Amino acid sequence: MRSALKSLLCAVLPLFGGLAYAETPALQPTTIIEWKAVYGQVEARDRIPARARLGGTLIGLTVVEGDLVTAGQPIGRIEDEKLAFQLSALSAQRGALEAQLTNAQAELTRGESLLKQGVTTAQGLDALRTRVDVFKGQIAALDAQTEVISQQVKEGTVLAPADGRVLDVPVSKGGVVMPGEEIALIGGGGTFLRISIPERHAPSLHQGDKIEISAGDTTQTGTLSRIYPLIQNGRVIADVELAGLPDTFVQARMLVRLPVGQRNALMVPVTAISSTAGLDFVGVETASGPVQRSVVPGEHAIIDGVEMVEILSGLEAGDHILPSAAK
Repeated sequence: MRSALKSLLCAVLPLFGGLAYAETPALQPTTIIEWKAVYGQVEARDRIPARARLGGTLIGLTVVEGDLVTAGQPIGRIEDEKLAFQLSALSAQRGALEAQLTNAQAELTRGESLLKQGVTTAQGLDALRTRVDVFKGQIAALDAQTEVISQQVKEGTVLAPADGRVLDVPVSKGGVVMPGEEIALIGGGGTFLRISIPERHAPSLHQGDKIEISAGDTTQTGTLSRIYPLIQNGRVIADVELAGLPDTFVQARMLVRLPVGQRNALMVPVTAISSTAGLDFVGVETASGPVQRSVVPGEHAIIDGVEMVEILSGLEAGDHILPSAAK
């Protein structure tokens, strides 16, 4: 009786083992992306200098590095004392011309009365009219000069050229500035990451590739938006778009991971690996039953939301891996 039962078990157990072996999926190579770690710098999309339109003394400066400004906001004041003297001179000249014009108009009125009485000639009256017109023209010319100088005085106010953050203020209050000199540098229009990578990786870069950016303990995904064709000092320059990138620190460095190639690897779930006495094992289902194989694990990766581990040695394609390590 015992002999018959033993024979029956020996015949049935291999059948169950073969059934489990057939139901366990076979290990197949997985294509994984190779990443290159580089540093990128936060750059302002627009870097516009606020320049002096007037030469003179900087008597007012209302911004410092890091301030937020809006387009058209006054950020400084330049004063040229010579303009005030010129305005005073023009005002005095206008007063003198107005006095002469008043006198000429009075003579013209008197000449018109005398012409009616036949005492003077039409030629003399025309000369009086011409004199009045000359004084009016001179006053108009002075008014135009006054407008020009008044506009120059208004241009002493330095305005922010765009919305953004003040990146640099290379001058100080009380200093003498020249026309066209930079008063402040404004960074606006948003920010992006600029990266520089070795030229050997240039063929593997494509516009639209997804880029991983590490910011502290978090990882964000950006898009490779532009690749510049000019290689400088053996390096390729490219821009990465990243939503929500702050402009608090322009030219701050951030760790960026670029896809530079692909390769095939044997990947198993991290739950399939067990460690004993410093060695790593993976359960493999064979035709004769489960066995534990010693393996050398490699890099970790997230594939379809599952944490996977690359197996460098110990397994082969076609092996039937147990999804959970033996307890």
